[in-house]
Amino acid sequence: MTSAGKPAITLALSKGRIFDETLPLLKAAGISVLEDPEKSRKLILPTCNPDLQVVLVRATDVPTYVQYGGADLGVTGKDTLIEHGAQGLYQPLDLQIARCRVSVAVRSDFDYASAVRQGSRLRVATKYVAIAREFFAAKGVHVDLIKLYGSMELAPLTGLADAIVDLVSTGGTLKANNLVEVERIMDISSRLVVNQAALKLKQEPIRHLIDVFARTVAASQK
Repeated sequence: MTSAGKPAITLALSKGRIFDETLPLLKAAGISVLEDPEKSRKLILPTCNPDLQVVLVRATDVPTYVQYGGADLGVTGKDTLIEHGAQGLYQPLDLQIARCRVSVAVRSDFDYASAVRQGSRLRVATKYVAIAREFFAAKGVHVDLIKLYGSMELAPLTGLADAIVDLVSTGGTLKANNLVEVERIMDISSRLVVNQAALKLKQEPIRHLIDVFARTVAASQK
């Protein structure tokens, strides 16, 4: 798919907050996505620019698609990049979108501070194994990590784990499940990632997008 001899660009996005919050950045570049991902069954969405298409993939798969050339560039959270590893990916921009944090949470009746202070071995459920391992190792806390892929809040409620490490935005889901946030591990926002080969082969259009995104992000921070 090319126009006037220019290479087509493929942008990998995940449905939901990242997709929605990337739209204003695309709009600043004069690009609108022509179909609503919530209504369309298509996984490749056209835009008003015939040289750019959007592919919809799972959030955790965005770095893989970009790394191996299934997409030229993508938008993904810092948490996903840490878990995936960012080998072979150029990360030119923190887009400052889809902001949240990775935190430790426990049942409201669990004395986390005392357990940590006494050197107890904690069972921690998370899908962010690399982040959790590094965090607790730095604190000198012994943990058994239990990998889960969803419904993290259930783990302390059923006795599967003492604590969870998960993304927190408003904290509403924790509160609804009688959990409390006890430690903030890191703040998260989404990054633009670019395939390094694509950056060389399609330098002009990709650089243009990066520049427009950078100006838009800078303006939004003022």
